[in-house]
Amino acid sequence: MTHTLRLAAAADLSRAPIDITAVLDHLVREADATAATSIGFPGAVDLDHTEVMTRLGGRLWNNIGDPADEGGIAHTRALERAVITWTADLLAMPAHDRWGYVTTGGTEGTLSALHAAHRRKPTARIYYSAAAHYSVAKVVRLLGAHGIPVHARPDGEMDYAHLAEQLHRRRRFPAIVVATAGTTMTEAVDDTSRIRAVLDEHHAGGQLHVDAALSGIPLALDGRLSLDDASGIGSVAISGHKFFGTPTPCGIVLIRDHLRAAGSRVAYTATADTTLTGSRCGLSAALLWHAIAVHGREGHRWRASEARRLAAYTVERLNAVGWPAWRHPHAFTVVLPTPPEHVRRKWLLATDGDTSHLICMPGITPGQVDAFVADIAATRPRIRPIPRPRPATASPASSHAR
Repeated sequence: MTHTLRLAAAADLSRAPIDITAVLDHLVREADATAATSIGFPGAVDLDHTEVMTRLGGRLWNNIGDPADEGGIAHTRALERAVITWTADLLAMPAHDRWGYVTTGGTEGTLSALHAAHRRKPTARIYYSAAAHYSVAKVVRLLGAHGIPVHARPDGEMDYAHLAEQLHRRRRFPAIVVATAGTTMTEAVDDTSRIRAVLDEHHAGGQLHVDAALSGIPLALDGRLSLDDASGIGSVAISGHKFFGTPTPCGIVLIRDHLRAAGSRVAYTATADTTLTGSRCGLSAALLWHAIAVHGREGHRWRASEARRLAAYTVERLNAVGWPAWRHPHAFTVVLPTPPEHVRRKWLLATDGDTSHLICMPGITPGQVDAFVADIAATRPRIRPIPRPRPATASPASSHAR
């Protein structure tokens, strides 16, 4: 087989013989060919996970059941517990009121948290921003719950006045609000203190979940996202393959222990049924543990700082060639008018109509940015208004941490 291999036909399992080497080589070649121009989606590329993949990647590691369980086949629950503890400590979550596990990603984390909240308040309305990740609406549908979309401002942050209006109209129902820390297009961060204040005004005891898939760890490293008692936040979902750049999708969910139901024991597995999935990937927990152990808080704080520095440089360079761009002060994400099609064919950007973005994740280099800007500069700029953030007053997360 040659470089012109038709992958779907070559991978067809109904045909024989199958050239397995050619199929796998083709996948690697395609990924390598686009790596330098893949700048539109969040996945860090600066961390080396080879040690874990080499030593643990050849067998099954099954963290079935609760992270606190000890028995069963080969597992990495001790590493999973260490990851949960490190993350909860980073977020200042009270030690006596915390629980969590390593998930398949941010979507499962939000599903787990909202499932726990909805079980406690089955008539609750679930409020989420129009700029929230598409999976939030899907989770609401899966739960059979009543979802209430809330307007978002042009820069991606939730419209708190509209949230208050929607809550007031449904004040006879319990409320669960999903805040976002890092929206998909602009990396906007909803102000959890303002949401908490609106919730308390209209629904004493309403629950607050934070979808922090992209920005959770970077904001927590800066002290701008906290789950302490003053925050009023009941749960958070964080992605593992974004900032930590793991080579397999994964995530972390943390829930206040008093807000979840205890799981029953499963006799034949000798584990507690507390997680959404039964068998869970122990390799993911090991990869997260390794990424944290190698770099620690200070190493990851430096990575976040360098990514923001590159994002600021990108905004400066794009504006210098007449292509208006902006970013939130905390963000890795650079928002810009959608470039011409020939530029987008070369550079993998995220695009929504007239607006595109690139994300300066750790591992993206100034050389990549310069090459992208050079391609933009070679086109005729089409100046048009794009959403811009309001002047920042302080931290973009919860005001109690300011």
